[in-house]
Amino acid sequence: MNQEKIGKFIASCRKQKNITQQELAEKLGVSDRTIGNWENGRNMPDLSLFKPLCKELDISLNDFLSGEKVAEKEYQERLEENIINTIDYTNKKIENRNNYIGLILIIFGVIIAITAVAIFPSESSWGSIYSVFGAIISLIGISRFTKRLTYPKRLIGNFSYFLVFVLVLITIDYIGVINIHQAPRFSLVKVTGENVVYYDTLFYDVVRCNVDQDNETFTVIKNQKYDRDNIDNFCK
Repeated sequence: MNQEKIGKFIASCRKQKNITQQELAEKLGVSDRTIGNWENGRNMPDLSLFKPLCKELDISLNDFLSGEKVAEKEYQERLEENIINTIDYTNKKIENRNNYIGLILIIFGVIIAITAVAIFPSESSWGSIYSVFGAIISLIGISRFTKRLTYPKRLIGNFSYFLVFVLVLITIDYIGVINIHQAPRFSLVKVTGENVVYYDTLFYDVVRCNVDQDNETFTVIKNQKYDRDNIDNFCK
């Protein structure tokens, strides 16, 4: 489907009908700028406007899609070709729209995750909840880009993206624990003692001694078994 050729044909037919861009725009319920974009070949009319536009210009749909008046002997051949081209155009337009929506969802999900880490204190569970929510939103966006893949590849691609996203969040959390001495956001278990808090995460544990005192310390240790009733021993 040659947009430039079709645009020039629209302009030629409009002028033959002695209609201005403004008048045609009013009849179709669009702006005169939109008509100008069609005629310059920058974009195509929406599919819902194909028939009304052809009616206003007094041309057939086959003529419109061909970008010229179709001779009677070529009519059937051109019709079949234009049907295929229209289907391809529609599929590409749907794909572009899905990609656009997908990109928005990815960016939106990333913003939610980053904002959650930046706004909520590390002790708040809302930070981790919103971070995972952002990851899910972003995953929905990625799934729109992988629709054309086979089901196994799509499943692997989506899962890999989500896994990497979560690992990045955990890494950022770990950096915060090491450099800023903040409580881990993604702890699976939190055990509180007299002057100690023990955080059990998926990959490591954190011992927080002398809580809220001047000599408070954060110690990162390997995952290990611990006695809930004797976690104070880690601070001795």
